[in-house]
Amino acid sequence: MTTLSVPISGDLEKFIERMIKDGKGANKADVVRRALREYQENEAVQNILQSEREIAEGKGLRGDLRELAKKF
Repeated sequence: MTTLSVPISGDLEKFIERMIKDGKGANKADVVRRALREYQENEAVQNILQSEREIAEGKGLRGDLRELAKKF
């Protein structure tokens, strides 16, 4: 595991402290890790939703996966 030192605003520090007080994280590092994981999950969901929109618009790929892979 790597340690990062990141300057944050006073407002963000207060928010993190409130999250700890509310039991949403054991400490500052835990709150930040949880926030980053949630951000990562949200990004994955957005990518899936974008793919679904593209498929609905007829932009999806069809055919044999091995043959399609050869084209790339």
